[in-house]
Amino acid sequence: MHRPIDEPTFGDEGNGAGHGPVSVPAGPWADSQGTPDPGRVDPRVLGALLARHGWRRRGGAAGRYSRWTPPGSTGTSLLVPESRAFPDCEDLLGEALTALARSATPSAREVLTGLAVPSDEIRWWRDVPPGPAGVVPWTVQEQLRSAARQLLLAGALAVRGRAGYYGARHRRPAQASLETVVVGAAPGGRGLTAFLPVAPGRPIAVRLYHALHAAREATDYQRATGGMEAFDAAVEAGVSRELTEALVALVRGTEGARIALEWAPSAGAPEGCAARPAPVEFSPGDLPALREASARYLTDEPSVPVRLTGTVVRMRRSGPRGEGTVRLRVLGGAEVPHVRVGLDEEAYRTAGHAHLAGLPIRVVGRLESRGGFRRLTDASGVVPVQVDETERDRLLKSLRGTAEDADFLDEDRGPDED
Repeated sequence: MHRPIDEPTFGDEGNGAGHGPVSVPAGPWADSQGTPDPGRVDPRVLGALLARHGWRRRGGAAGRYSRWTPPGSTGTSLLVPESRAFPDCEDLLGEALTALARSATPSAREVLTGLAVPSDEIRWWRDVPPGPAGVVPWTVQEQLRSAARQLLLAGALAVRGRAGYYGARHRRPAQASLETVVVGAAPGGRGLTAFLPVAPGRPIAVRLYHALHAAREATDYQRATGGMEAFDAAVEAGVSRELTEALVALVRGTEGARIALEWAPSAGAPEGCAARPAPVEFSPGDLPALREASARYLTDEPSVPVRLTGTVVRMRRSGPRGEGTVRLRVLGGAEVPHVRVGLDEEAYRTAGHAHLAGLPIRVVGRLESRGGFRRLTDASGVVPVQVDETERDRLLKSLRGTAEDADFLDEDRGPDED
């Protein structure tokens, strides 16, 4: 029922199909099948999650247990003990968790997910025209999923450092930090919820909390005054081209969109954040300001001086002599996976010799923001880097595989082709 955020498609939960028994991810408080362990569930956390997801408290025995009914008052009610001091606490919790697992109520899965993997929740909602039978068309659901993925990636990038435009920088570790995120779609396809495990996802949730409010304030300032200074200051809060582009994708084609964040009850609110954050809303009228900010971030982010080390994975020049371009797999010195470097004839020859010897090279230059920080300009000081024999053999095997999979010497291609 829940899938990683980077999986390309939804399951039945996103298209308005019926909901069967709930499946949730395994976690520190759940067994291998994802069923939360009654012995480790805090009744207060369960009650908080039920209230968050629209369940109603309908009395019970004061000081002992409470009765909860699902949204719409349909389906099986749950008996939840007030605390673990209640004598039959674990039995009641076990029965409640079993009832949730068998429930056809859509919110049951979200409650169980919050118990199995204590998570902060981010919810997206788009006001879009419904399709047949009140269900949002598949393509519109995919737009929501794509925008949500972009927004989470923008938050993960901002955790790595502040920048108006990241391009290829920090992308691999940022994507890796989202591997534990799971998602679930609301019935009808207008909403989506991402569950960010408190460990290690809380820094991303906190950064998005600050960045979204800063983006909202900067947009209001631009619409009121025409000035973009607030967007410049918002970079420190985590606003970037990546985040503004995600907001544009979220709002485009809708009558409005909102993003709500709720903290894991078991962990509480982080320092510096509201305990119950209000949803942040954006409308089509905000799009011009967001697009202008996005373009501003792209053009204003400066190039970065670097001294990087990398292995040559491709070489190109138009003839047997003269300057050429090499593609490096970066080993250190820059938070990008690959860069292209234009070299004069002597430096190009040095890079070729280093490759044949199975050695990386070191080069000094400027990582250009144009093209997403994938190009090194003003390159100089190209020298081979000595490594031990074991590392040299490993690099040789790796690079031979690269040369077999892609034409290594592309003398007949232009220097700017990739």
